[in-house]
Amino acid sequence: MQPYISPETRLNELTFRAIILGALLSVVLGAANAYFGLFSGLTVSASIPAAVISMAILKAFKNANILENNMVQTAASAGESLAAGVIFTIPALVIMGYWQEFNYIETTFISICGGVLGVLFTIPLRKALIVEENLMFPEGVATAEVLKSGESGGKSVMYLVYGALMGGVFKFGYEALNLWKGIFERATVLNQKLYLYFSLNLSPALVAVGYIVGLNIATLVFLGGVITWWLAIPAYVWINGFESVANELIAAGKFTSIDQVHAEALGISLWSVKMRFLGVGSMIVGGIWAVLNLRGALVTSFKAGVEAFKKGAQKIADTARTELDTPMSWVIIGIGILVIPIFFIYVSIIEDVPITLFMAVIMIFAGFLFSAVAGYMAGLVGSSNNPISGVTIATILSTSLLLLLLMGSGGAVSGAAGAILVGAVVCCAAAIAGDNMQDLKAGYILGATPRNQQIMQMIGVVAGALLIAPVLNLLLASKGIGSPTAEHPNPLTAPQATLMMSVATGIFGGELPWTIITIGGCIGVLIIITDLYLKRIGSNFRMPVLAVAVGLYLPFELDSSIFVGGLIAWALDRSFRKNNVSAELKDSASNSGLLIASGLITGEALMGILIALLATFGWSISLTDEPWGGSLPGLVLLFLILIYLYRTVNSLSKKK
Repeated sequence: MQPYISPETRLNELTFRAIILGALLSVVLGAANAYFGLFSGLTVSASIPAAVISMAILKAFKNANILENNMVQTAASAGESLAAGVIFTIPALVIMGYWQEFNYIETTFISICGGVLGVLFTIPLRKALIVEENLMFPEGVATAEVLKSGESGGKSVMYLVYGALMGGVFKFGYEALNLWKGIFERATVLNQKLYLYFSLNLSPALVAVGYIVGLNIATLVFLGGVITWWLAIPAYVWINGFESVANELIAAGKFTSIDQVHAEALGISLWSVKMRFLGVGSMIVGGIWAVLNLRGALVTSFKAGVEAFKKGAQKIADTARTELDTPMSWVIIGIGILVIPIFFIYVSIIEDVPITLFMAVIMIFAGFLFSAVAGYMAGLVGSSNNPISGVTIATILSTSLLLLLLMGSGGAVSGAAGAILVGAVVCCAAAIAGDNMQDLKAGYILGATPRNQQIMQMIGVVAGALLIAPVLNLLLASKGIGSPTAEHPNPLTAPQATLMMSVATGIFGGELPWTIITIGGCIGVLIIITDLYLKRIGSNFRMPVLAVAVGLYLPFELDSSIFVGGLIAWALDRSFRKNNVSAELKDSASNSGLLIASGLITGEALMGILIALLATFGWSISLTDEPWGGSLPGLVLLFLILIYLYRTVNSLSKKK
């Protein structure tokens, strides 16, 4: 394939302004993704919004060019991906009580080491997966196309701004001013037996996630919610009766008396104590299946990596600019250096040098293995659909079992914490690996220098890591993370981190509800069998097990909001087909819709951080003690925002 900029052409790429802008965007988008991930358990790729912002800002400089913009989005997207790796794992240490806050040194070093390892591990895979295998890397291709159409960058960025303003104002209205409830919720129990429940989170950002991932994935997430909330919980209440379930929850410490137990609270508490573990079982099966299903690709990637390491440094004089990677000697030295701080963090927890060495070996092996998985999967389904949760669960589960064997149950707390930290490094590495390969694919199409992109990835990782702990501490102090408390009755639930904590502590403590987990695992197996059948008949609708597992684990309010976004994406696609919209107009309109949706997510997340900052200083600007109008104003405003999204994208598809 001929790159957009030829190898012989040399443009300014690694400029001072690109480094500064990329680092700043890495911090901002990383903070936004951290908040949103703790809120919803889901994250989305920021490459395209970062590219559009970069084009809009660098347009002010006459000598700015497409490769420089590509460097900015490369660094910026690293911060967003690193945030996903961090918030999926490290908050588990706070939720389980091992840390009282996010320790700055440990959090920062784990983030930097895991993220940079993710970059280093994918350097030998670039040629194998991007050049030789020529995998699709859909988000990388989309980013390259957005950058190539950069002449309209100044106009396109306005859709991002509009979305951010709407998302931010909406968040401010219900969370800061307390003008309406953020959740529409209804539940009832008929004849002490029949439990009925529905809820919808009135978050434009959640709907935007559903819009971005599309109807297929959104439907599967909703299906998981239906299984948990419309089948499993009602079946449990039907079998045991309302009063018996209420007494069981009182015994579990969720309530102090039967008078506190109403229909809505019963469902949420039963989900928290028992039914969310359906998702745990399904995710464990999904994580193992992800590894088994990719065994051929893993062998190919591993062999490619080993061969690249054996070849050593490139002869720069004989290498085209567009094929110039970071030398393998630097990669090996970098990996060796990064293991040192990780070792000392591990040994401070385990306090046993041989076991710590064993953990470091596991971390390096699992990090490279799952970075290869993440890189390959990003090439197939994109970074946003990458099963990072699955591979992290597989890492924590296997590490917990090994540490239990070596340490015994006497080291339950330190063993669980050690397993989570191994998982944190691997998760950060895998998240960055998938993002790195997407960016390198965009660079391959555009004609960028791979080594410069790899440097910018590391800059983005370091910039994002330096501020991730303060952001997490701010959110912890102002909103709370994990289970509700008297001080923080509506905390950020951190679904993924809570899941990781449940797996690690459950292995050591033997407290996991294994019957529920086994049922969840069986559901996962049935989904895999269904997906294999759909693949065999050539169906366009597929059922990746981890998408359903996420829905099984999330509160129903999140599942339903994501599904609404998927329906909007489907309605727009149907309109495009009905009106015979050309591929060019469809892509242009879809990109604008993607920017609006990304703006809704970014605006709501950044406003959430701002509100958290105000709360930390004790500033309250709430206008009412009780939300005015209940959830009705929020429903109306959300409906208007969705109409704007639909009509804007649809009208853009009709412009000649």
